[in-house]
Formats: sequence, C-alpha cells, structure tokens
Amino acid sequence: MVDEELWKARFRAARVSLPGWAHDAPHRSVYRSNATGTWEIYAWDRETDVRRQVTDRPNGTWMAGVDPTGEWIWWFADTDGDEFGVWRREPFGGGADAAPALDAAYPSGLAVGSSGLAVIGRTTESGSTVHWCATDAEPRVLYSHDEDAYIIDLSEDESLVAINHSEHGDSRHMALRILRPDGSTVADLWDGPGKGLGAIAFSPVAGDQRLLVEHERRGRGEPLIWDPVSGDVREIALDLPGEVGADWYPDASALLVSHSHHARDELYRYDLATGSLERIDTPRGVIGSATARPDGTVEFSWSSSASPPVIRSTSGAVVLTPPGEAAPKSVAVEDAWVTGPGGDVHALVAKPEGAGPFPAVFDVHGGPAAYDDDSFSPDAAAWVDHGFAVVRVNYRGSSGYGSEWRDAIEGRPGLVELEDIKAVRDWAVSSGLADPSRLVLTGGSWGGFITLLGIGTQPGDWSVAIGIVPVADYVAAYEDEMEALQAFDRSLFGGSPADVPERYEASSPITYVDQVTTPVLVMAGENDPRCPIRQIDNYLERLRELGKEHEVYRYDAGHGSLVVEERIRQMAATIDFARKHLDLT
Repeated sequence: MVDEELWKARFRAARVSLPGWAHDAPHRSVYRSNATGTWEIYAWDRETDVRRQVTDRPNGTWMAGVDPTGEWIWWFADTDGDEFGVWRREPFGGGADAAPALDAAYPSGLAVGSSGLAVIGRTTESGSTVHWCATDAEPRVLYSHDEDAYIIDLSEDESLVAINHSEHGDSRHMALRILRPDGSTVADLWDGPGKGLGAIAFSPVAGDQRLLVEHERRGRGEPLIWDPVSGDVREIALDLPGEVGADWYPDASALLVSHSHHARDELYRYDLATGSLERIDTPRGVIGSATARPDGTVEFSWSSSASPPVIRSTSGAVVLTPPGEAAPKSVAVEDAWVTGPGGDVHALVAKPEGAGPFPAVFDVHGGPAAYDDDSFSPDAAAWVDHGFAVVRVNYRGSSGYGSEWRDAIEGRPGLVELEDIKAVRDWAVSSGLADPSRLVLTGGSWGGFITLLGIGTQPGDWSVAIGIVPVADYVAAYEDEMEALQAFDRSLFGGSPADVPERYEASSPITYVDQVTTPVLVMAGENDPRCPIRQIDNYLERLRELGKEHEVYRYDAGHGSLVVEERIRQMAATIDFARKHLDLT
C-alpha cells in the first residue's frame, strides 16, 4: 500500500533558495520560498533576522534580486505565468512598488547599480533591446537588434555594460559585447562558429573592469577573465574532468569554481595570484548554487537524490531553514553507462526495494541543454514510492558532457536524443531492471517533446506516454512561441520552418501521430509562451480524429506551476494515468 501522504509531503515541505545578498550591505538578502504553498520572493535582514514576504500573487513569482546598496528589491511581474511583463522595484523594508516606464516584454536580463541605475533587457516581436534606466531620466535604448541578446552585468563604476548577443545568427553559441553608457562599443569578443562565450559578471571591486566569462575553446565550459579595455584575456586552465564554471570572491582575489562531473558537483577556491586550486569540503551530491561571502565563507544549496535540499555554509552552519518539517527522504540513485550510437550514455536509476523487473518510468529532462543529476526530486521519489523504477537519461544534447555531446542534436533535434534513450531502454529491459510490457515515457518541456516524438517514431517500445507542456506541432510552436525561442530553434535546426521545412517535419511529433499506439496523457499550461497551447491543441485534434486513446490535463498557468497543490494534482494525475493503463491499480 502506497503512503499517499509520504510522497505528497515531499512537495509540501517548505523550501528556500540560496539567498542572494547586496554587495554594499551583505546582511540584506533576497530568496525564494514556497512556504505559503506558492513560490514567492522574500527579504531577509540577517542582522535582525527579520524576514518579509515581498510578493503575493496567485501563480507565484520566480525572478528577483536585491540592488548593491540593499535598499531596493527588484522582481519580475508577469501575468499568470506567461513570462511577459515588467520589472518592478520596492524598498527593502516594504512600501509602494514602481516600474520603469517600459512596455511589457519578455525579460532579457537585469543589472542594477549602486546609484539606482538599472539596465534592462527586453525581447519583443521586434527583437531584443537593452535600456538604460537612470532614476532621474526617461529610459533610453542602449542596444537593439533583430537577433537574440540579453544584458549580463554592469561594471562596479557603472561605466561598462556587458551583453551576450547572437548577431551572427546562432543564439546557442553567443558572442560578447561591452558597451559604454552612450551605447558605443568598447570591445567585442567572439570565438567563431560553434563556440559560445557566456559572460558571468564584472569584478566586484571598484575600478576593476575585468569580466569573468565562460568559454568552450577546448570543447567544454571553462572560465576566462577578459579586460575589455586593455584587451587582455587570461584563460583559467584547470586539471579537472567534466565541466567547470566560476564566480568571483567579493575581493576579486580568487574565483569560486564549480565543478560538475557525472551528475555531481564540487566546489574549489582558485587563487588568482598563485594559481593554486583548493577543494572546498562539500558532501557528495549536487550544488544547485553557491556564493562566496565577504568573510571568506561559502554558502551553497545542496541536495542528493536521497536527501532533501539544505542551504549550508562552509562554517558548518545551516544558513537558512524553512518553516515546518523537512521533506521525507527517498532512495539513492545508481549510475548506469550504456553504449549508444554516439558514445557511452550516462543514465541515473532509482528503484524500489525488491527484485526486478519493475514497471519503469523513463523521465526525460527538458532543455535540451540541461541534464539530470543526483539532486533531490519529489517527482522521481513519488514514482519510486508507487513501485516504479525511474530511469533518467543524459542523452546527446545534454550539457555536462562537453560541447560536442551537447551540440550533436543540431539538424536532427529529438531524433538523436531518442536513439540514446532507446539504447538505455533496451539495456534496462535486457538487464532485468525494467518490465518491457510496463514502460512509461514521460517528460516536461523538451522532455514532453521527446515523449510525443518517441511514441510516434518508436511505437512498439513504450506502453504509456505522458507529455507535459510539450512541443507537439513544431511549425505551429515556432509561429507562436516567444521570440528568444524562435532564435534558439533557428540555431538548432539550421533555419526557420520556411528555410528548412523538411527538418521541422522530420522532428515534429504531429508528423507521426498516426503511428501512435500507446495511451497518451498531455498536460498543458493555458498561458505557456514556450510550448504554446495552439500547437498542443493541433496535436490533440489529430489524436481525436484518429481515434487514439488520450486524456488532457489543462491548468491556468504557464510553462509549469509555482503552486504546490497544483504540482501535487499534476503528479497524482500522471501516476494514476500510468497505473490505470498498466493494470497496476
């Protein structure tokens, strides 16, 4: 008998994000929490330990930050999860909020200076713009282009603005530009086709105009430091497997290095003067985010598949504890390496007690340039509680395994990923882990796209399908989706649907809908700008015309929900659908 309250308690347990802090007032922090049942923004004064809920909106709030002085909190106001809105600011201690005089748009970054200056990135049907918003003047356009771009950071002295852009036509591999306050260019940096540069942050020290950047010149993410004024570039070569990222220590004397390898993370301190690399003691698992504090300690969010999230410090303290009981633990994952057509594929497996074969859920991650890791997942834990093995595949297209692996899907998106998923599926069956008559294919966003494409192109391999906020009709999705995703799709496919129609047709789930034999549950957000509702309705209409067995779950939000009880309802619906069609009820 499944303990219904156990798996639901993992969703209901209050969680908090790693607090972001004000550079000039480190005791003032902002974080997210679902303590009220909806993810909202909170302010925390560490000196007084006073905490204040900043936002309170029906479908929650996700993006926020505190300005360098600690006087102002900025948060993004959209409508019911549609991601289309404006940045608002309010005093740290509470009071009336206001917004710069800009029309609503999709957000493309925000950088705020100590003077009150805000540099705001916006994306609309006309392209991308960056706006200079001083407190005593009307906003003015600093940068504009038809292709995708976004603001990264503002230098400490507010004399330089760093943007990532794709003027060369490839938003998956961006270039960098440094602008002056008048919009003129200080310097450009680009590594050429197929090699992206991602700005991270300017030095936090006044007068130091160096920019920390992530490059992939050697086939993986690594840090470099660029001085756009002098032109000096210093690559930070680290003898670590996997991929590495970095951020500044507050005095710019060192970098806080994040190291990801085989779905788990480590932290290091890299001394810029000596070049020494010192490992920071953290438990085995996943570090969602980390920040170095002015006193030299490092705070980080940590979890593992078995243990729920906690905000820790290298001082040994727990930094911030949410109210109520902690989430119940779950099972640890096991690693599997399976030979696929493009090389060895890494998969993570969680399974219930006892001997297999088990009914199995192949839960496909979104992105596609994301990856599954050894972090705590209430969704995976719920499946395991109901007797399912859960298999998560870091297919070609995933990040974390080098640039070549990530970019292998270009030109054939969806089809390449499914080759790797099938290899792991066949291994799971032959090894005795999975019952071949009880295989569930599911995923959200890009994972939902893979799910619907998979049951059309591999109909004999799957027993049940659950596509969550999926791409279902790729041409219609392109027509309706947010502009930044149109740019992403052009980079991924090699052009628009008008340019390469055969590629979109080959990768679109609706092309293969007549071959679907499995019962399908489709979940869709009415206000989703990423996987819009019309293209999902097109797919559902074809299922109805063909008499295919399917159900639909619609909810009034966007690309997912920030409301805990809605997440529980969705999880219950997916489990009930799978159990019903696998005769497990």
